[in-house]
Amino acid sequence: MQTQTLILIQCRDAVGLVSGLSNSITRHRLNIITMREYVDEENNKFFVRVVCSGQPQSTESLLEDLRNTLPQNAEIQINPTHRKKLIILVTKEHHCLADILTRHYFDTLQGEVQAVIGNYDTLKDFTEKFDIPFHHISHEGKTKEDFEQQVTDTIKTYAPDYIILAKFMRILSPNFVKEFEHRLINIHHSFLPAFIGANPYKQAHDRGVKIIGATAHFVTDDLDEGPIIVQNTKSVDHSYDLQRMKTAGKEIEKAVLTRAIQLVMEDRVILNGNKTIVFKS
Repeated sequence: MQTQTLILIQCRDAVGLVSGLSNSITRHRLNIITMREYVDEENNKFFVRVVCSGQPQSTESLLEDLRNTLPQNAEIQINPTHRKKLIILVTKEHHCLADILTRHYFDTLQGEVQAVIGNYDTLKDFTEKFDIPFHHISHEGKTKEDFEQQVTDTIKTYAPDYIILAKFMRILSPNFVKEFEHRLINIHHSFLPAFIGANPYKQAHDRGVKIIGATAHFVTDDLDEGPIIVQNTKSVDHSYDLQRMKTAGKEIEKAVLTRAIQLVMEDRVILNGNKTIVFKS
């Protein structure tokens, strides 16, 4: 397979950016395979993801050329880390973790799961079947600060690129979120905020909802309101009892979370304030 060069750019919008960018890439004898761009007209920002065949003779030279071509203070990445490292945080539910570890085992996740951390040890044996370390860090009898500090210290020993909250049922403090800013990815049922608190599927079932769904998003201080990466829904009807609705919801949750992880692993997601730019193709 021929080597490729990936270029990610976000900068102030200006006339002629695509032309200038193409010329810079051509000067380094690279051939553009795909170029996906988006302009946020409201904020005058330009985003682009470029895949080229081949590698530049000098990445630094290409970077300098792009800096001279693009507006000042442009954010440029050339060939970000291909195999990103992941830490998974869990509580007791297994469905999202099982999907992630199975894909990791068969090398279809496009990321490396370094370890799983749980505030209960419920999923320890399952995790270790995949030869992945499991760290049990209980929250019981500890302050939130002490608990989160232990989790933080453990995460840092692995230096991960992203931390995945695979049904991790603890509300994170602003300090923890800041420590791993733009690196925390969560999954939740899309009933929020209509069905908040405990037993959202029971609340939905009692209300006779016709659509259930899930949302994968980056974590911010605003609970379940961070930039959205992926969403999906499924139609349900009166024939769904509570258990069937829960099962359907879990299927959507794990599919949405895995899709979000894959998009991030492939550097197809760019943060834009409280939104994301997602280049799916």
